[in-house]
Amino acid sequence: MTLKILVPHLPESVSDATLIAWHKKVGDSVIKNDSLVDLETDKVTLEVVAPESGILREILKQDGSIVLGGDVLAILAPSSVSVDMSPALDEHDDDNNPLTPSIRRLLREHELNAADIVGTGKDGRLTKLDVSNYIQQRTLQEAQVIAPEQPVITEVIEPINEVELTTPVTNLRPEQRVPMTRLRAKVAERLLQAQQNAAMLTTFNEVNMQNVMDLRNQYKTRFEQKHSVKLGFMSFFVKASIEALKRFPVINASIDENDIIYHGYYDIGIAVSTEKGLIVPVLRDADQLDFAGIEQSIVEFGEKTRSGRLSYEDLKGGTFTITNGGIFGSMLSTPILNPPQSAILGMHAIKERAVVENGQIVIRPIMYLALSYDHRLIDGRDAVQFLVTIKECLESPAHLLLNI
Repeated sequence: MTLKILVPHLPESVSDATLIAWHKKVGDSVIKNDSLVDLETDKVTLEVVAPESGILREILKQDGSIVLGGDVLAILAPSSVSVDMSPALDEHDDDNNPLTPSIRRLLREHELNAADIVGTGKDGRLTKLDVSNYIQQRTLQEAQVIAPEQPVITEVIEPINEVELTTPVTNLRPEQRVPMTRLRAKVAERLLQAQQNAAMLTTFNEVNMQNVMDLRNQYKTRFEQKHSVKLGFMSFFVKASIEALKRFPVINASIDENDIIYHGYYDIGIAVSTEKGLIVPVLRDADQLDFAGIEQSIVEFGEKTRSGRLSYEDLKGGTFTITNGGIFGSMLSTPILNPPQSAILGMHAIKERAVVENGQIVIRPIMYLALSYDHRLIDGRDAVQFLVTIKECLESPAHLLLNI
């Protein structure tokens, strides 16, 4: 009896997927939950795993193929002989500390024991980054051990002939043509759509981050001890944005043809840059989350992004987006709308600047803020006052943001 390896069900908003690469070849033995092949959609990368242990008998779809939900990717023949599993998988692969298929594969490829690696994920789970960092550290340690044993090179190298120095070197203008990934293509399409279909305008302001930084420094240790998560800046901005959205509901609205949809909930998208492109996981009902809930959700998004476990539900919807170019050093930029949303907040790097307070020049940590918005729906007055509200919330955070 054989088993069919199928393309998993794709949501209605995703028509097809591209087969990126097979991790196994015909004739290979596979273990249940082994990663077989990666599929890329315009939103996330899907990992197709083996439903049972066996032998990969036939591959029906090759790398680069466009596949639909339910298509048969390969044929798996159950093996009559049990497949030996590596101790590295048995020891930690339980309900309390499961290993994802991609981590399994990485452990087997490098003959590692999961018990030797410290997990930094939720509840001490191993992440793909943990394994990669361990491999890199082990490689450096091995190199340091081997290096002293290498013989010292005493050979005298002959000087290069003068004619050789003046001989022009050719072929120093290489080019490489690679297909655009599905995610990159979708990002490009949506950005172009945002510029063509919206009357986009950006307003700017600056915020003195001194009080937020003081409050964070004062409570961050107790916060982390109590909630097992660090207190970052993003939770302050999410809370400030929600307060501003409540005061200016039109910023949280969207246009649907000739109708305006006012959303009575606050699903905040947090833009995350990845090697494959920009993705925006969504904090559902963010107004119902406290600071710890926001920070924990952001950490989980980061873990899912690194391990390739982001789902469609994590990316679906959103009524307002926050993007932080400051982590890359951006001082000022104009973020592009995330359709069908009508506004997006851009954070930037915090820099010490000279400002005037009570007639005195003082040094303060200042961040520039940018709000891009659809002028078809949002008037300039509302956009400016919305950004001023965020500024006021952040400059006086104690009573408003921490509810004390």
